[in-house]
Amino acid sequence: MLPALVRKTWADDRRALLGWAVGVAAFTGAYTSFYRNFAGVSQLKQDALPKSMMDFLGIADLTSAAGYLQATVFSLLGPLLVLMCAITVAARTIAGPEEDGGLELLLTVPLRRRAFAAQRLLAAAAGITAIAAVPWVLLLAIVPAAGMDIGLSDVSSACFGLVAVAWCFTGVAFLAGAASGRRGTVLAVAGALAVATYIANALGGVIDGLGWLRYGSPFHYAFGTDPLHTGWHPVELAVPVAAGVVTALAGVLWFDRRDVGV
Repeated sequence: MLPALVRKTWADDRRALLGWAVGVAAFTGAYTSFYRNFAGVSQLKQDALPKSMMDFLGIADLTSAAGYLQATVFSLLGPLLVLMCAITVAARTIAGPEEDGGLELLLTVPLRRRAFAAQRLLAAAAGITAIAAVPWVLLLAIVPAAGMDIGLSDVSSACFGLVAVAWCFTGVAFLAGAASGRRGTVLAVAGALAVATYIANALGGVIDGLGWLRYGSPFHYAFGTDPLHTGWHPVELAVPVAAGVVTALAGVLWFDRRDVGV
């Protein structure tokens, strides 16, 4: 049976998690449903876009089903939605109740600080994972139904990239919240890092001499291998996952040692 604190966290966050799940599902369904209409004019659309813009967004092409899915779901808006969810939900674990003055009540549960932080993190991470996996579940059904010529294994690889990036920034946001106890700090730190690493990955792909920037970006390891065309790359996918695990563990240890403002 799951710990009571995990269940309480889910109960407290259920409306937010449901809202994010519905939003991500609506986004995924809406964009993929346009594929049949888009396919007939895909070459015209590709010719209308500057090559530099496509490279900046990490879009290989718009004429194939994989290229369309990359452009609509995995290049910008999909990761943006998932990261917004991960950062805001992670901000509710420690920083939210501490800033609102409710952390004192939560800390009355008979748990050590590390166990408390770990259970709050576990609950948030499980919810974030479920939301990040919504496109995975939907695309496994939509891709064959829409006549997209993409292997479901390749679709799964790209979708796991979304999950991996979500885990990475969940850890970053949790660490920021555990260290500061302020939601504003969580949103500023995790949001700025997400934007900076996305831009670093994009610039590294279009400007000669800046290719090294991509190796500091989780987006490069999640999507830089073009998984919709090339499939699974476990070593690359492990990098953002490992970054999330390390920062999350650092957050648990930091919270255990910090004076909490209650």
